[in-house]
Amino acid sequence: MNARQPWRPTPLITASMALHASAAGAVLWHPSAWPWWLAGLVADHAVLAAAGLWPRSRLLGPNWTRLPDAAAACGSVAITIDDGPDPEVTPRVLDQLDAAGARATFFCIGSEARRHPALCREIVARGHAVENHSQHHHHSFSLRGPVALAREVDAAQRTLAEITGMTPRFFRAPAGLRNPFLEPVLHRRNLTLASWTRRAFDTRQNDPSRVLEVLSRNLAGGDILLLHDAHAARTSSGAPVILEVLPDLLAAIRQRGLNTVTLAEALMPQPADFQS
Repeated sequence: MNARQPWRPTPLITASMALHASAAGAVLWHPSAWPWWLAGLVADHAVLAAAGLWPRSRLLGPNWTRLPDAAAACGSVAITIDDGPDPEVTPRVLDQLDAAGARATFFCIGSEARRHPALCREIVARGHAVENHSQHHHHSFSLRGPVALAREVDAAQRTLAEITGMTPRFFRAPAGLRNPFLEPVLHRRNLTLASWTRRAFDTRQNDPSRVLEVLSRNLAGGDILLLHDAHAARTSSGAPVILEVLPDLLAAIRQRGLNTVTLAEALMPQPADFQS
C-alpha cells in the first residue's frame, strides 16, 4: 500500500468543525443567539450520527464498498467473513474454500484470535487474509472517543500481527458502525476502512436460500460480500447458515466467470494469479 498523504477531513467533517468554531464565537459575541446555534449544532450531530450508522457511507472518510476498478475489471470479487475465528465453524469454512480453490478475507476479533491462535494461523497458511475487526468487538465501539478507538484498533493490530506474522492492512468496524474519530485513527496506522457491497444479515437470517439470493443478486466483478463464521444464524436443522450458503455462493461466482481475491490482493491485481 502506498504511503498516504496527510489526513484531511471530509467536507462534512470540515463543515462540522467550522460550525462548532463559529458557534463558540457567536455565543460569546451575541449571547441571545445561542438557541439558534444550539439548534444548528443538534442538527449537525444528527447528520454525523446518521453517517456513522450507515456502514457504506463515505461521509466520514474513505471506505471500501467495492474493490478497486482494476480488480473489478479482472472479474474479481471478495468474500469477507467476520467475527471469528470460531473453532466449530471456521475450520469447515476453510475446507469449503479449499474445495473451491477460493480465497477469502477473515476480519478477526483480536480476543478471539488470542483464544484460538492456531486457527488464526491456519487461515493464513491456507492462503487467506486476516484483517482487523477490533480487539473486543464492543457494541459501544461507535460511541467511543479517539483514545478508546485507538486502543481497540492497536490491540487488535498487535494481537493479529503477533499470531499470524502479518500486519493487517484493513479494518472493519464492529457492525460497520463508527463515528468521526475513527478515520484519523485508521489513517495514522495506514489502515483502510472496508465495508461491503452487500450483506444478507446472516447473523439473524436463518434461511440459506434468502441469504444466497441477496449475496448473488447482480453479482459482478468488484463486489465485496459479507458473511459470518462466528455468530452465524442457525438453520432449522441447527447448521450455521454460512456452511449452507458458501458452496452455492462459490458455485455462482464460478458460473459467472468471476474469481475470488483477498482485499489485499485486490490492491495489485494480476489476472494470471486470480484463478479460483
